[in-house]
Amino acid sequence: MPTKILMPALSPTMTEGTLAKWLVKEGDTVESGDVIAEIETDKATMEVEAVDEGKIGKILVAEGSEGVAVNEVIALLLEEGEDESALDGADTSAASVGGDAAPAPKQEAVPAASASSPAPAAPVSGGDRITASPLARRIAANEGVDLAKISGSGPRGRVVKRDVEAAMSAKPAAAPAAAVATAGEKPVPATAPAASGWNPDLTGLPEYEEIPNTSMRKVIARRLTQSKQQVPHFYLTVDCELDNLLSTRKQLNEKAGDGVKVSVNDFVIRAASIALKRVPAANAVWTDAAILQCKQQDISVAVAIEGGLITPVIRNAGGKGLAEISTEMKALAGKAREGKLKPEEFQGGTFSVSNLGMFGIKEFSAIINPPQGCILAVGAGEQRAVVKDGALAIATVMSCTLSVDHRVVDGAVGAAFMAEFKKLIEDPLSMLL
Repeated sequence: MPTKILMPALSPTMTEGTLAKWLVKEGDTVESGDVIAEIETDKATMEVEAVDEGKIGKILVAEGSEGVAVNEVIALLLEEGEDESALDGADTSAASVGGDAAPAPKQEAVPAASASSPAPAAPVSGGDRITASPLARRIAANEGVDLAKISGSGPRGRVVKRDVEAAMSAKPAAAPAAAVATAGEKPVPATAPAASGWNPDLTGLPEYEEIPNTSMRKVIARRLTQSKQQVPHFYLTVDCELDNLLSTRKQLNEKAGDGVKVSVNDFVIRAASIALKRVPAANAVWTDAAILQCKQQDISVAVAIEGGLITPVIRNAGGKGLAEISTEMKALAGKAREGKLKPEEFQGGTFSVSNLGMFGIKEFSAIINPPQGCILAVGAGEQRAVVKDGALAIATVMSCTLSVDHRVVDGAVGAAFMAEFKKLIEDPLSMLL
C-alpha cells in the first residue's frame, strides 16, 4: 500500500499553506531526510523532509497550489517492491496520523479569508457532506457558487479549484452581474477585490498592475485589521537624548572583537528588556480568562522582508548582554530575509519593537501584535534644540512611542515603563551593569 505524504503542520497555528515548490518528481527515489518540497506559510518558506524511503509514485498537489489544508495528501510514496499498479485505487483521503510529514492535531482547516466574512460551512446535498478543498470553498463563497451543484474532479470526487473556476466560467453573464450597482451605490468593476469584504470603488483609477496578495500579506492584513478593530490602543511618547549612548556605542565597537558591531537598535532591545524587568506588569499578554504576566522578556523585533514583515524573537533578552543581543539579532534578521526562520524563532514573544529610524522617520505609532500588550515604535535620532539649565542647547534626540493595549496595561504602568526606558537610553552605562 503506498505511503501518504501529507501537508505538514509547520507551526501550532497553521491550518493551510502554499505548496511553493516540489524538489522531486514522479519516479524519483528518496531516502529519509531528503528534502522533497518547499512549503510557504504566512511567515516563511520552509523545507519538508521525507520520513520514509521509497519512490515518488504520484504527486497529487501541484506546486504553486494555495490553500492546501494541513494533513491533506500531497503525494503518494511507493515502498520497496511496489510498482505503479499499487496506485490504482489508493486511499488519498486526508489523515490525522502517519505519512511523511508531522501533522497538526486534527481540526477543521480555516481558510485565510476575512474575519468579518468567514467562509460558510460546507453545503449539504441529500444528507451527504460535500467534499471540497479549502481553496475551492473560499473561491465558491466569494463568487456565490453553489458547491452542491458542482461535480468534483479531485480524489474521491473532491471539488477542487479548477472545478469551481469551470463552474464560474459556465455561469451566464457572470462578469456583468458583478458590475451592476444596487440602488444608491456606485458601480464597482467586476475585478474589484472581494475576498476580504472590502470592495473599493475603482472608477477613474488610472492604468495599474495587479500584484496578487501572498499568503503572508493576507495574514498581515487580517491580523492588523483585527488588532485595530478589537484592541483598545492608547499611545505614550517620550523623547530620549542619544548623545551618551552614541558615545558609549562608539567606544564599545572600537574595543569589540571581530564580527561584533553593536547598533542603536541593540541598545533599544536591551533597554526595553531591562525596563520590562523593572516594570513587569508591562510584560504581559491578554486572554479572555486572565492577563498573563510573563517572567521572561522575549522581545519580538520587526524585520522588513520581501512581501511583508516578520518578527523574530530574542528569547530572554533581559538575561543577555549587548554583544549577545547584537549577534543573535543579525543572525535572525539574515534568516528572516532568506525565508529560513524556524517557527520557534518567530512565534511567541512578550513585547515588540519596531524601529524605522534608519529610514529617517521621526515618530510613528505601531499597531499592537496580539496577544502582546505593547509595541515600542522607535524613530530616528536627530539633532534638536533642547533646554538645559535654562539655556538652549543642541542634542541628538530620538522619539519613541509605546502603543498599549488598555485591557492589559493601564496608563500609569505604561508611563512607568517609558520612564525606565528613557533613563536607560540616556544613561547607557547602566545597561552594562
